[in-house]
Amino acid sequence: MFDSNTIPLNSQLLEYLKNTFSRTIRASGKVPQHVAFIMDGNRRYARRHNIEVREGHSAGFVSMNKVLELCYASGVKTATVFAFSVENFKRSAFEINSLMELAKERVIQITEHGELASKYGIRICIIGDRSLLPTDLQEEMERAEKITEKNTRAVLNVCIPYTGRGEILHSIKSTVADAQNDGLLQDNEVNDTALDAHMYTAHLPSLDLLIRTSGVSRLSDFLLWQVCQKGVIIELLDCLWPEFGPFTMAWILLKFAFRKSFESQDDSDFDEGNDDDKKER
Repeated sequence: MFDSNTIPLNSQLLEYLKNTFSRTIRASGKVPQHVAFIMDGNRRYARRHNIEVREGHSAGFVSMNKVLELCYASGVKTATVFAFSVENFKRSAFEINSLMELAKERVIQITEHGELASKYGIRICIIGDRSLLPTDLQEEMERAEKITEKNTRAVLNVCIPYTGRGEILHSIKSTVADAQNDGLLQDNEVNDTALDAHMYTAHLPSLDLLIRTSGVSRLSDFLLWQVCQKGVIIELLDCLWPEFGPFTMAWILLKFAFRKSFESQDDSDFDEGNDDDKKER
């Protein structure tokens, strides 16, 4: 699949194509309301192009901006990006410090030159254990959330530092704490519905589409609770994240709309059983 990241196109033509596509996909009424991204491959991209790892991460940020703009223009309400895992703290001190500085720069860019946030009315939400982050980065993140808190058209969840297991543990602890505050804890108070209500993504649209780049077939501890819901589509791509751009994203959105337009109500025998199985029961 060719992409604007690798094939030069006139900027006016790109804008025309983006606007035409986004209007068309919105009109279909089959737009994923919540899209998540595992943005993998920045380091391999840097090695492949003989550039510094930091430059690879910077190239990944450029790709993220382009892809998110198309998503929001097409009607996506929530995007969740896996920016930094708690496990990433095992990397070298030099790379971690570079990533923290880069994250700070990008957050400042969003708040001071927030064309994307203001154009699409995006509210920034930081997801994860931010107490593990440098104080100056925490302050910039709080500032970004404060500046965009009144935006209501769309949401951008930035997961940093984050793990899916940590989110589930957080939800369990919060659910138990709320139940204890109401009095004696009952067994039926800790259930799927209660846990779902205490996830970081509670009160947002359910996850519809998860995209991972770099040719790796694993979830890497990302949105483990959300991705198990029925109907979530997972797209695994061979390209590295900086190589992923709007054209590939457009193709994925088209496939999603096509599938949702023609899929049957009983989409999987594993979900509800096929008709023959139901008769035998």
